[in-house]
Amino acid sequence: FLLISSLITMFLAGISAFFEYDLKKIIALSTLSQLGVMMFSLSIGLKYLAFFHLIIHAFFKALMFLSGGSLMYGYFGNQDIRFMGSMSSLGFYVNGSLIFSMFCLGAFPFFASFFSKHLILEFFMFKGYSMFLLFIMYMANSLTLFYSIRLLYFL
Repeated sequence: FLLISSLITMFLAGISAFFEYDLKKIIALSTLSQLGVMMFSLSIGLKYLAFFHLIIHAFFKALMFLSGGSLMYGYFGNQDIRFMGSMSSLGFYVNGSLIFSMFCLGAFPFFASFFSKHLILEFFMFKGYSMFLLFIMYMANSLTLFYSIRLLYFL
């Protein structure tokens, strides 16, 4: 039950974040999607990897919330990413920290969550679960990458 509900949570949160335009909601839905990753790893018995992903997620999500708050402050409280325009006006550190946290969220190679997400996927493959569930997990991780790139495109 936990396995299926965590996959559904990851997938639906990823789809919702992909079609959302509110910056705070996108960040909140990405947190929900990552909680699905943690519950997924708990459901297959990987409690240490779930905790590892929790710690890594806490670091880059805190950076994402801080840079997102700075972004909204720089645009006078506007949360709609369609009206934010160019990020270059807010400075190098805000832009760089948001881009870095999005790369971590999207599990780009050699960034923070790359190691935890791929270890979870590797253990899932070697335990011999259904290929359909593995496909759903890969789709949910791909959605995370897609809405991260979409957010960077709008900003």
